[in-house]
Amino acid sequence: MSNTNSEPAQYPPMPPGLEKVEINPNAEIVLSKRYYKKDEDGNFIESGRELFWRVASAIAAEEAKYEKSPYSPEKLAQEFYALMTSWKFLPNSPTLMNAGTALGQLSACFVLPVGDSIEEIFDAVKHAAIIHKSGGGTGFSFSRIRPKESRVGSTGGVASGPLSFLRIFNTATEQIKQGGTRRGANMGIMRIDHPDIMDFIRAKEREGDFNNFNLSVALTEDFMKAVEENKDYSLINPQTGKAADQLNARKVFEILVQKAWESGDPGIVFIDRINRDNPTPKQGEIESTNPCGEQPLLPYEACNLGSVNVSRFFKAPETDTDKGSPDACIDWAELRRVIHLSVRFLDNVIDASRFPIELIEENVRKNRKIGLGLMGWADLLFLLGIPYNSEQAINLAGRMMKFFRDEGRNASRILAEERGAFPAYADSTYAQTKQGPYRNATITTIAPTGTLSIIAGCSSGIEPLFALCFARNVMDGERLVEVNPYFEQALRDSGSYSSALMDAVASKGSIQGMEYLPAEIRQVFVTAMDIEPIWHLRMQAAFQEYTDNAVSKTVNLPNAAGIDDIRHIYWLAYQLGCKGVTVYRDGCKSVQVLYAGEGRKADAPAPEKAKVRTRPDVIYGFTQKVDTGLGVMYVTINEVDGLPFELFVTIGKSGHSITAKAEAIGRLVSLALRSGISVREIVKQIKGIGGEHPVFQKKGLLLSIPDAIAWVLENRYLSDQAPITDSNSLGKQTCPDCGTELVFQEGCHLCPNCAYSRCG
Repeated sequence: MSNTNSEPAQYPPMPPGLEKVEINPNAEIVLSKRYYKKDEDGNFIESGRELFWRVASAIAAEEAKYEKSPYSPEKLAQEFYALMTSWKFLPNSPTLMNAGTALGQLSACFVLPVGDSIEEIFDAVKHAAIIHKSGGGTGFSFSRIRPKESRVGSTGGVASGPLSFLRIFNTATEQIKQGGTRRGANMGIMRIDHPDIMDFIRAKEREGDFNNFNLSVALTEDFMKAVEENKDYSLINPQTGKAADQLNARKVFEILVQKAWESGDPGIVFIDRINRDNPTPKQGEIESTNPCGEQPLLPYEACNLGSVNVSRFFKAPETDTDKGSPDACIDWAELRRVIHLSVRFLDNVIDASRFPIELIEENVRKNRKIGLGLMGWADLLFLLGIPYNSEQAINLAGRMMKFFRDEGRNASRILAEERGAFPAYADSTYAQTKQGPYRNATITTIAPTGTLSIIAGCSSGIEPLFALCFARNVMDGERLVEVNPYFEQALRDSGSYSSALMDAVASKGSIQGMEYLPAEIRQVFVTAMDIEPIWHLRMQAAFQEYTDNAVSKTVNLPNAAGIDDIRHIYWLAYQLGCKGVTVYRDGCKSVQVLYAGEGRKADAPAPEKAKVRTRPDVIYGFTQKVDTGLGVMYVTINEVDGLPFELFVTIGKSGHSITAKAEAIGRLVSLALRSGISVREIVKQIKGIGGEHPVFQKKGLLLSIPDAIAWVLENRYLSDQAPITDSNSLGKQTCPDCGTELVFQEGCHLCPNCAYSRCG
């Protein structure tokens, strides 16, 4: 295993006259929260300028290894610094966090094999823990594990099956914080022909299960043909290689669609298509991807990613006829220069990285895979005046990604001339087809950029905006409306801008239906929910055609979307050549405990009358003091047999209305406790409810009286369990750090305000 405890090399001091870096307020929040280095007392010991110089100089130092390089390390460090601080390119988060530090683990994506023996399975658990601790995410295929109830030859016992071990991986992840700052993220994949596939498809029926995993089913082309022809297909026991059973393919596909409609999980990957693009098939089959699905990798392989902000290459049109023209309004020459410099950066990252497992280091250096992609796509379309859901946008997407692929390969070919091809090149498909030689086995990937796009001040990846503007509450009840700058400028140019309009858009997120706005603005400034699914898929497919690896993209759907919509999306993804697809129906993640009128599910049984326990004459408890934005609150909880039985809330100096509300909440919580409802279910209902006066407390931010009560209950009774994501607002999930409503894009729940991510 590589040494990750030694001190980093000494990199050049910051040269005089190095340009300052202009950091937007949201980026400063993100950088200070997760990226700036701190001393032992938690004090910041670097600024944004120092962070980017640390990264630039550490990565450029690797240039000294190559005699044919046209750059000196000192000159290249300044080029890399300018590249990042102009917000034209950013590497993945582990590189920003760890370059030039003792940890030195710079890759985001890892795939680990999971064999069929106890030794192999728990080796994978151990290796995953090491990777999570170093800041990476992991992908696994559970397809090699023998199905449940199989005979175990060494003991004569009965196997428990892949799902039991998936649960062990999930629990292990819960205990490890990545680099001390974030919890690990995982991808779990199972082939459609595994005998336990139905259990896997249903694995997330109960919310909270496998909460540290994204799940995807690996669909084969034989299975998709069987679906089309409504035929049975065989389930293959991986232990014996023989058929164990048969299922009707169309019925299985329908259940897969149903579960995706219910919760967004599982997603799908087209595993045969992925392996057709495997550049090194002699090294084995690709079985899994990284957590967000965009990076297929061989077992014990890793990849480092980076993204170019294409909105930075917009040029103002010189004439009216130039408006909206990609030829006239995109600086293709500068984009070419940045792509070449970015490929050099990412190749240097491979040399600079300290890998947590020796076998991973060996495979990474053998294939030297990188993943260069883009962000700011929606912003560029805004600047060009091109609607996301248009043929012009689809055509430009293909042209843009072809440019990235061609120039990325040209850059990798130049590096191969300077440094040599990747060591496994002779056995690769490139050598067989007389391409290259290349320095890197893969070069392009469209990765999630949720955090990076906040730092760069641009839209995320190739996603449309989730909202044109949104409101957030800050200290002392102040409400701020944040607006996409290109949308705001378009409104001002048309004379339509007003603060009242911004409030209206913030409450809705979209301007569709606002007929008083100019038609051109309504056509161009569309959001994820405004766009029909076909346009999401066509955009993904346009980028996929010219991408070596895969594309991170979410098809967002309104809550009213039906199962037919999901079925259509999955089938179109297959027909259009995508390597996988993720769908998310708004509000589907959280269990809706309450239903009103016709909203209650038709097949749901009538609830039984609750049996309320009688209060004993004498019970004992404790009182917790909590500072809230409305004054000091005292929460008294009395217990029976060590479990909470009743709860009283008092709050001083707040007026009769607040006191009455606090008392009412206490009475209702007490009734729920005496009726046998679990603490966890109560916390899920009241955690995250917002108020007018949030206040920072031990847990971070207490949003309201019910949120503070939830914190007391969770801290006292659920501290050893998985953290609860609030399920109030009928399925709307809010950020645990700042209270902003989370959005689902690029395969993960993200906060558009502070960059909190459920995927790490």
